[in-house]
Amino acid sequence: MVPVSRAFFARPAAGVARNLIGATLLVEGIGGLIVETEVYDHEDPASHSYAGRTARNASMFGPPGHAYVYRSYGLHWCLNFVCGTEPLGSAVLIRALQPTAGIEVMQRRRGVTAPKLLCAGPGRLSQALGVTGALDGHPLDKAPFLILAGHQEVRVISGPRIGISRATGTPWRFGLRGSAFLSRRFPGLT
Repeated sequence: MVPVSRAFFARPAAGVARNLIGATLLVEGIGGLIVETEVYDHEDPASHSYAGRTARNASMFGPPGHAYVYRSYGLHWCLNFVCGTEPLGSAVLIRALQPTAGIEVMQRRRGVTAPKLLCAGPGRLSQALGVTGALDGHPLDKAPFLILAGHQEVRVISGPRIGISRATGTPWRFGLRGSAFLSRRFPGLT
């Protein structure tokens, strides 16, 4: 598998989000296969960047190929990958992984043993990988991150994003069809 460069992220976020399904994400060697992502764009009313640059979302306006890490509801860290071209302000939220590396460490960090519960959801994923606000703005092609391109064809599904109250119908949630590690089932699929 080939490491993903920062140039991979210098394009529209929807394409990046779709292409990340099946890639491997490791943080200090802990992680797994990306099975679910969501897109947030600067013209999207559900995006943190919609109203412009703030201290909280400044990383979204930085160069593509960097992390945007924020705290959700003051409880959970969420990991995003900054994407796009000018104007900036777009990112891909990493919603779920299929754990493959460092499972014992993830179990200890999360306090659960069931593999399905380790990284199914952005808060769980960040806790399992040890992601905190200290990684906000960090380049994705430098340690502790390692992102490896997928090595086989995957069947990607899409649908509406979840956990938001605006622009809820936009089909910017992508997932690996048939994965048991998604944060939630996609509507209309069994």
